[in-house]
Amino acid sequence: MLDFFTIFSKGGLVLWCFQGVRGPAATAPVNALIRSVLLQERGGNNSFTHEALTLKYKLDNQFELVFVVGFQKILTLTYVDKLIDDVHKEFRDKYRNEFQQKGALGLLNGTFDFKDDFMRLLRDAEESSKVRAPTVMKTFEQSLKSQKTVKCMIETRGEKPKEKVKNKKNKGSKKDGTEAVAVPNKASAADKQLSAAGDKEELTKDEILQKNREEFFRRHMKAGEKSRSPKPDAQKEKGKKPRVWDLGNSNAKVLDYSNSATNGSTEACPVEEFDPDMALGDKNREPGRLYDLEYESDDEAEEEKVVQNPSKPSVKKGGLGGMFGMLKGLVGSKSLTRDDMDPVLEKMKDHLIAKNVAAEIAVQLCESVAKKLEGKVMGTFTTVTSTVKQALQEALVQILQPQRRVDVLRDVMDAQRHRRPYVVTFCGVNGVGKSTNLAKISFWLIENGFSVLIAACDTFRAGAVEQLRTHTRRLNALHPPESHGGRTMVQLYEKGYGKDAAGIAMEAISYARNQGFDVVLVDTAGRMQDNAPLMTALAKLIAVNAPDLVLFVGEALVGNEAVDQLVKFNKALADHSMAQTPRLIDGIVLTKFDTIDDKVGAAISMTYITSKPIVFVGTGQTYCDLRSLNAKAVVAALMKA
Repeated sequence: MLDFFTIFSKGGLVLWCFQGVRGPAATAPVNALIRSVLLQERGGNNSFTHEALTLKYKLDNQFELVFVVGFQKILTLTYVDKLIDDVHKEFRDKYRNEFQQKGALGLLNGTFDFKDDFMRLLRDAEESSKVRAPTVMKTFEQSLKSQKTVKCMIETRGEKPKEKVKNKKNKGSKKDGTEAVAVPNKASAADKQLSAAGDKEELTKDEILQKNREEFFRRHMKAGEKSRSPKPDAQKEKGKKPRVWDLGNSNAKVLDYSNSATNGSTEACPVEEFDPDMALGDKNREPGRLYDLEYESDDEAEEEKVVQNPSKPSVKKGGLGGMFGMLKGLVGSKSLTRDDMDPVLEKMKDHLIAKNVAAEIAVQLCESVAKKLEGKVMGTFTTVTSTVKQALQEALVQILQPQRRVDVLRDVMDAQRHRRPYVVTFCGVNGVGKSTNLAKISFWLIENGFSVLIAACDTFRAGAVEQLRTHTRRLNALHPPESHGGRTMVQLYEKGYGKDAAGIAMEAISYARNQGFDVVLVDTAGRMQDNAPLMTALAKLIAVNAPDLVLFVGEALVGNEAVDQLVKFNKALADHSMAQTPRLIDGIVLTKFDTIDDKVGAAISMTYITSKPIVFVGTGQTYCDLRSLNAKAVVAALMKA
């Protein structure tokens, strides 16, 4: 039984509504559909789940209408797709003239009496589903197995199957006369095999087994003698010389931590000298500012070429040729069909996959664009390619723009007013750059005047604590306490290796609250999304400490793997959390963005699958190489040919 069926315009005006059962109104689920699917350009799938309801919808792009049906998700209603198609066709045909003649005024002033028609279509759809007889399984007598006899399934030892013998005879008949010379030799070899088979039948099983063992050892002994070759007299020198890097430290004592008295005390570690300019990168930057990603699109490059070469003469084409070339591919005031868009969408899908968008996401994006444009009336001088490309660009920009913007600085100041630290937890797979980008974010927060406590909760990877200790020393050297009124701006909280990460994070948050730190950045161990014990430990850390922000750190080099990582991380956090409303990923840190040129598809894949924003983008090796996502720049790079 249906819960509701509603028809409304894309402008938000409800034209007609049917309430099937007594219960909550259709307002909340329909609003959720509009926010999560229609406004976010996620129309690749015509189904949407909201709490206990399943919603199916259909778009009418010609008259800007939306048809939505809702029912309980535990029910399997096979007639829903047919019903929504029939209602769509009936409603269009009945009120077509009113839509075409009056337009928007027809929607405002029109009265749509559609209840009787809808009930008739609903009865027809329900009856059609009952008429279909369920598929009956075949009986044993109807199967091929019943036609086989027991005799044909018995194979005698030493006897070859008849089919193979027939095939060999057919192959032999096709051979040329030149190959007939080898027939006597083959026949003699076959006779030997038959005689050997006859001897084996006369022997007992133990004798046959012993004989086979002797033949096996004899063959391998011969093969071993052939493979042995005399060793060369001149032997190569064993080992290799250690490589000395130009920027490396040749003093091994600096790297020796074996005599350290305590694990985690900054006094026990030697102070390392480094160049501040190399750590900061751009000298002309504005301190504390998070710059946007920059990308030069093809249109800007073409405009620059036109300005640079104003004196270059333009090549004129012939009159008729130019006219036909201009009119080629134009669609004159007609409705777009799926057949018109399929060739263009196929090329767009291949282009997105080549740009590192996950294949599944590329298919859903093209399907969403097709549903958005199908039935839409085109302009007189508009090509199908340009229309589809424009719609795809708008969809990509909409996907990259988050539903809720994460403003870290605003949230930190809000936590300051409540006299508590703002806690951020970093998670992700191995080797994506969690610790490095944590240090970059620490530097950005320090430049904005916030003190940072780094919690070293990666107690598994060798060197993880030492890496954070080195970053802490360098950040303190760039922002010494003397420049901040004697206040230490960054400090490391660590308890060594092999300890409980959730306990260390809890102690670090308590220490930050007592010492007055503004932000706590929790570094966790890298883990694969399929490792259930480690994912359980991560869910425990997040559930126990309840951080303000959970950031997933992913690299821009991945393609299809990005979808698998994010889906399984979210699923693991939901499954292993004891809370009734489990805490999932709140945002994404996209790293190694400087290594991919224009193959920026991972940004689309990650935001599409999670509906979460990309908060930070790592673009280099210095502390200043941190950017905020510019949706238009990413889409321009993605659409570049």
